[in-house]
Amino acid sequence: MFGLILLYWIGKYFYRLAEKYQKSPWGFAILGVVVYYGGIAIFSIAFGITMEILNPGYLDTFDDTLFGVFMIPFGLLSCYLLYKYLEKKWKKNHQTPTELIDEIGTDNTLI
Repeated sequence: MFGLILLYWIGKYFYRLAEKYQKSPWGFAILGVVVYYGGIAIFSIAFGITMEILNPGYLDTFDDTLFGVFMIPFGLLSCYLLYKYLEKKWKKNHQTPTELIDEIGTDNTLI
């Protein structure tokens, strides 16, 4: 149940961000959820390889539920990094409609 609520909030934040900058809201909401699971997968593989190199056989005794809970912050971190990247990129390229209206009738070409 906690996982579904978490996915809802991730999708909601990405949906609002995309809506704010006139991008595809559903596409970026889904991207946020995919990045969450991708972050968990990448960090899980990296953790598993590291632990097997440092202590062979350690993952055989590691609890799967604890491992899943341990990876949640890494999934959230990957979502947060993508969110901040998109926000920074879109804010830099975004023009408000009033700025665009003010440019009507002005000659923007340099001779």
